[in-house]
Amino acid sequence: MQLSPFEVLADPTRRRIVEELRSGERPVGDIVAKAGIHQSGVSRHLRILHESGFVRVRPDGQRRLYSLRPEPFRELDTWLAGYRRLWEDRLDRFGAALEERRKQRSASKKPKEKEPHR
Repeated sequence: MQLSPFEVLADPTRRRIVEELRSGERPVGDIVAKAGIHQSGVSRHLRILHESGFVRVRPDGQRRLYSLRPEPFRELDTWLAGYRRLWEDRLDRFGAALEERRKQRSASKKPKEKEPHR
């Protein structure tokens, strides 16, 4: 069964593993200590991350070292880019509206000049 990148990262344990691997290559034992579940569970999640292309495995004697692969994250970033533009455009319009409102308020709070008495 092929999972989408969003399905892979939807699991909180896999996200914790990805966060742990952000700082670099790690052996399973280090990941188990951070993940908060047994090694068999971590191994299952690492297998899913590996099969979906998020991590690579490098043998080092008796142990296996895991690290992140950048390609799936680039693909996610590319997909999100269109939505990011949408959000940024909306935030820019919102920011401009707030600035206009701030200017209007400060203009209305300025003391009015007194008209000369007639």
